[in-house]
Amino acid sequence: MTSGAVDRGSSGPAHRPRGRCRIVAGVAALLALLAPAGADIAHAQSDPVPGTPDLLDTASPVAAAGAGFAVTGAVDRPPPPSPPAVIARDALRRATVRAVKLAAGLRLDGVLDEPAYEIVPAMDDFIQQEPNEGAPASERTEAWVFFDAANLYVAARLWDSAPPGAWVANEMQRDTPQLRENDTFWVAFDTFNDRRNGIAFYTNPLGALGDFQITNEGNPNGDWNPVWDVRTGRFAGGWTVEMEIPFKSVRYRPGPAPVWGIQFRRMVRRKNERSYLTPVPISAGRRGIFRLSDAAMLVGLEVPDEGNVLEVKPYGIGGSTTDVSASPATAWDGDGGVDLKYGITQNLTADFTYNTDFAQVEVDEQQVNLTRFSLFFPEKREFFLEGRGIFEFARGGGPSSRSSALRQIGGGGRSSRGSGNAPTLFYSRRIGLQDGAVVPIVGGGRVTGKAGDFDVGLLNIQTGELSPGTQGAAGAESTNFTVVRLKRDVLRRSAVGALFTNRSASVVGNGAGANRVFGADATMAFYENVSVVGYAARTQTPGFEGRDTSYQGQFMYAGDRYGVTAEHLVVEDNFIPEVGFLRRDNFRRSYLVGRFSPRPASLEAVRQFRLEASYDHILTADTGILETKQAQVGFSTEFETSDRLGMTFADNYEFLVRPFEPGPGVVLPVGGYGFRDVEATYQVGAQRRLTGIVTVRGGEYFNGNIRSIGFSQGRLAVTPELSIEPTVSENWIDTPAGSFHTRLIVSRVTYTFSPRMFFGGLIQYNSAANSVSTNLRLRWEYSPGSELFVVYTEDRDSDPLRPDRFDRFSALRNRGFVVKMNRLFRF
Repeated sequence: MTSGAVDRGSSGPAHRPRGRCRIVAGVAALLALLAPAGADIAHAQSDPVPGTPDLLDTASPVAAAGAGFAVTGAVDRPPPPSPPAVIARDALRRATVRAVKLAAGLRLDGVLDEPAYEIVPAMDDFIQQEPNEGAPASERTEAWVFFDAANLYVAARLWDSAPPGAWVANEMQRDTPQLRENDTFWVAFDTFNDRRNGIAFYTNPLGALGDFQITNEGNPNGDWNPVWDVRTGRFAGGWTVEMEIPFKSVRYRPGPAPVWGIQFRRMVRRKNERSYLTPVPISAGRRGIFRLSDAAMLVGLEVPDEGNVLEVKPYGIGGSTTDVSASPATAWDGDGGVDLKYGITQNLTADFTYNTDFAQVEVDEQQVNLTRFSLFFPEKREFFLEGRGIFEFARGGGPSSRSSALRQIGGGGRSSRGSGNAPTLFYSRRIGLQDGAVVPIVGGGRVTGKAGDFDVGLLNIQTGELSPGTQGAAGAESTNFTVVRLKRDVLRRSAVGALFTNRSASVVGNGAGANRVFGADATMAFYENVSVVGYAARTQTPGFEGRDTSYQGQFMYAGDRYGVTAEHLVVEDNFIPEVGFLRRDNFRRSYLVGRFSPRPASLEAVRQFRLEASYDHILTADTGILETKQAQVGFSTEFETSDRLGMTFADNYEFLVRPFEPGPGVVLPVGGYGFRDVEATYQVGAQRRLTGIVTVRGGEYFNGNIRSIGFSQGRLAVTPELSIEPTVSENWIDTPAGSFHTRLIVSRVTYTFSPRMFFGGLIQYNSAANSVSTNLRLRWEYSPGSELFVVYTEDRDSDPLRPDRFDRFSALRNRGFVVKMNRLFRF
């Protein structure tokens, strides 16, 4: 997209291809869903009455002796503890902990009243990461790790000196950003003991579920949703946690006496205090839970060798779509399909999908684009989200995640996945979506996991045809997509890998042949805060030979007090990754940023200052013309309350190689433009009832002027169940070519009935697109892994000049209503 204005992404279920009605298949699928699950998930609550002395399996070699472990590859951790002890520490406070086997599973109720809690000592003495690095945690935490033949159990007793009314617990929905801003208890497992990849589970006092995958000590995938359960409770001095994690939900290396990594984290939000079982450097920031190289060693497990786990998840769907541009305008449809997951080995999994449907996915949030480059919209479809970390290319975990005091070049907001200048070689939204239209996915498969010393990711998807004019798109031919990713860990925290993608029918090449990408990358981490990332890649596109390479080298030092990043990136004119995302092309970038971020001991109200300066220099790759130059200086203050105040000054230069239309009827001619602007931000701490970021910007814009005000990432916690998340953006722009105004209002309303059931509404008004859209969703996980969705989507034209309207929002564009139900069968 080369013009400014607005990019709206895809529009959800109202744009489902209608095709011919398959009611019979849909009814058959629904009948299958209602059938009893012959091998469904069940808690391992064998329930010999908890409280009997034989609750602990004292016959187990783990419970009885525990001293005979042959631990390899973990020489920097202390020897395993001897029973009855469950934790051993060395002089550096690194730890080795022991899991204890139970004769019968825990009664999952959040009440720590089983004899195991009296017999087995707890792990405690958590260590602060922030605000006082290395100090004992200010609030006591006790933790246990148990297991039986089917499940892993993690329990905790979290003491808190404040009354429950002072705790921050205002989110019940799964995996939301706000949940991570509550008082929380976390556990992370490194199930292959490779010190860089893992999985994490967390909860708050309300019993909400949170989980994610960790790749290369970063790149969290919060859309990974395994089957597990949690219960929380309260006692006179705080709150309690009991987690139950089936071994079937976890990949691990099979064999006797496995050694895993493990880390616990406690967040006391009102104090903005993070503490861990083992020391984690303050320079890691909020990403400390990702630092699996600092985790404790877990011994004593007896993991089941279950062989080939099989999960089958059929679905049925029915509903109607209305498109006023089609004839007939309204159509009813029913359908069905199935997803299948098969454990090839304990650490290698195959996923298959047939007649894939994503009608339950929330529509994209609209964005205002005042740059001349494409916007990035995140993937939301479950099949493509699971296991996505293995397909990441040239993305190191990064030593830190601290909020930058600088704006991203081009005014695109804070840096996020896909929003930078480096290409994304695999962007799954290229599959099943084209020109904003939904392309039917016939089926496909994916294999992810470990094979020997390699991380492996294989993906093959076949899409169907899309007739020209359907959903307003130009049409699409049946296409096969293939992605192959191999990666091998090297040294202590580094990795090298290769990536291949293939699109059988090139869009840029007018279907004359396939588009392919070949790439190799390396992510190297040294010492505590140094990382080096680099890649080289080449594309093959019919009719675009030569000047088809891209490469990057990046050095980063990210200490807590000082930081520096240097990067050189090249993307040539004919580098075209058609299964990827390219924000801009034909450029050669050199970038440097420095940071000084002291923690003033003399100012009690301030936690940290941050002063940053950057210089960005971008030339066209073929002719060497200066296309973009930006110098920035930013200063921000983080208060002990977690509020942040920041200001950024930017000196910009842009050379337009082609005319640019930032707003309706406003066309800027080819030429060079220099302009300066200032932006001020205030971020309200996420522990407050009303949170968000207020942004004010003013200055020059392409030889004109800009005034902007915005409120983003807003959230009003009305009750722990009900929240409202508003976003407002207003821009007033005057240029020599004309003036225009943009207004974007987005509001998400969520009511959470329980951690497994919620109703959400997303309402958006966009003046630049003359659009008012509504997306209403009910999601009920009626059984672990099995869900019911009810979705209503509507898009209306708000153009006040339309002659065929009677009120401001009366002109319907499209509408969709669907009911979808799936059922998980696990064997």
